[in-house]
Amino acid sequence: MIVLGIILLLAGFLLKISILWTIGIILVVVGLILTVLGSMGRAVGGRRTYY
Repeated sequence: MIVLGIILLLAGFLLKISILWTIGIILVVVGLILTVLGSMGRAVGGRRTYY
């Protein structure tokens, strides 16, 4: 999820498409939150990390 968010951020920046930029930011933030929760011992959706 984090990698997809970074790819969308780059694509949105390079292609000047703001919706890709927005979706990329959302995916990166959600991925980081889920990764932090997983590292604290709370597996979300059966996974401890969301790359």
